[in-house]
Amino acid sequence: MNVDLIRLRREFTSNGISSADLDSNPFVQFKIWMEQALDSELTLPNAMSLATSDESGVGIRTVLLKTFDEQGFVFFTNYNSKKSKQINNNPTVALLFPWLDLERQVKISGTVEKIPTLESIKYFASRPKDSQLGAWASEQSSILNSRQVLLSEFDVMKRKFGEGEVPLPDFWGGYRVVPATIEFWQGRENRLHDRLVYVRKDSAWEISRLAP
Repeated sequence: MNVDLIRLRREFTSNGISSADLDSNPFVQFKIWMEQALDSELTLPNAMSLATSDESGVGIRTVLLKTFDEQGFVFFTNYNSKKSKQINNNPTVALLFPWLDLERQVKISGTVEKIPTLESIKYFASRPKDSQLGAWASEQSSILNSRQVLLSEFDVMKRKFGEGEVPLPDFWGGYRVVPATIEFWQGRENRLHDRLVYVRKDSAWEISRLAP
């Protein structure tokens, strides 16, 4: 198999970013870039790669950002999943938003904490009912003998919760990534990209430029 990736190149043409362009608050700056990503109609601009690790190794997968504020960035998952087990052992994680059509990336590193159960209940209630049932049906990260096993369990949950509201599973809910660093990356010509990183210093943020 010969796939020639060496010749696959794209010249970045952005005007770039400077420290003067950035808001002093990284959450405000993230909101600006997220709104621009939404306006550009990117596919799932809230999709982010989540990297976790423990003594067994490193895991990475795509999850969806559901809300953010100055406390951090929130996603939802099964608390018995592999990612959750790694988080329990090592709460230090990283996030990546790859907005490549905008020649942009946002990298975030920090620690994870569970959000209050009431916040998880509120979000879970907003999901379509079949998605709620799917959360009950899937023992996330466990080995399945076949897809039919999963579909059968989904049917079981449809019968169980056929009438009325679907309750929040006690094994499902939200995590908040509390950032220590937030880096804004803008592609530039000649691979001389702009990288501006916010680093938390006590209750303030310090902005530095990094070499590409």
